[in-house]
Amino acid sequence: MTMSEITRIAIGEIEIRRVPEMVIPFRTPDELFADCTPEALDAHRHWMQPSALCPETGKIILAVQSYLVRTTRHTILIDTCVGCDKSNEGIAPWHKRTDRSWLTRLAAAGAGPEDIDYVFCTHLHTDHCGWNTRLIDGRWVPTFPNAKYILAKREVDHVQANPGPPFQQSVLPVIEAGQAVLVDTDYALDDEVWLEPTPGHTPGHVAVGLASNGDRAVMCGDLMHSPIQCNFPEWRFQTDADKPLAIDTRRRFLQANCDSGRLVMTAHFPAPSMGHVVAEADAFRFRFLS
Repeated sequence: MTMSEITRIAIGEIEIRRVPEMVIPFRTPDELFADCTPEALDAHRHWMQPSALCPETGKIILAVQSYLVRTTRHTILIDTCVGCDKSNEGIAPWHKRTDRSWLTRLAAAGAGPEDIDYVFCTHLHTDHCGWNTRLIDGRWVPTFPNAKYILAKREVDHVQANPGPPFQQSVLPVIEAGQAVLVDTDYALDDEVWLEPTPGHTPGHVAVGLASNGDRAVMCGDLMHSPIQCNFPEWRFQTDADKPLAIDTRRRFLQANCDSGRLVMTAHFPAPSMGHVVAEADAFRFRFLS
């Protein structure tokens, strides 16, 4: 993965840059999607390989990334990847990472930690809030010293009631530092940036909507993990907290954004990770940006 893979796009007067942390073959389709069948998958291998499905391992290609968003008023980071030194037992590529090159990529995209005004987390799974904090002298401290962290209160309440390493290492230190702003799932920062409730993957999961000069975009978080879910929105994902609700939310999102011209920014689709939802047969397809 090189610096040239940082994608830049404009939505009106808003500039968006994709900042990847890693792109890896992650799990096989049947491990991620309980409803996947060999026959269904075979019908889509021709477009999934090699960018979305690794032909050597048979695993879904998973990107982990952030989006740097510069509006006319603010510099915003959407999601903060896995981070370093975090406990992620059972997920080898994420556990106790020491690779800090994400910070270099953020700088190459034009921002240092001190330049970020707001951090938006679509939800609080470990691969979306990891760089919220850094380990300095044995203490977890906020990575972005001047930022307010916009977190859905419903999501914080959920992880606080079930505290694990992500909460202890990546969320609680931000709250204790007084930098967390707990908001409703339909919170609007201003007329350019707002939240859209998209529950199911987690109880307080949100998408982040953007608009400027008539152009529109949305970062959908973990509402979808692979472009194959556009073709099969009914496929359940292994870690969805409420699988029926997640399916309903995904279908509603795809229908609402289908052929709408609204740019969809994804958390985990392979590069360029952004594109548009279009109709195909009785479902949908993700048309990547050229």
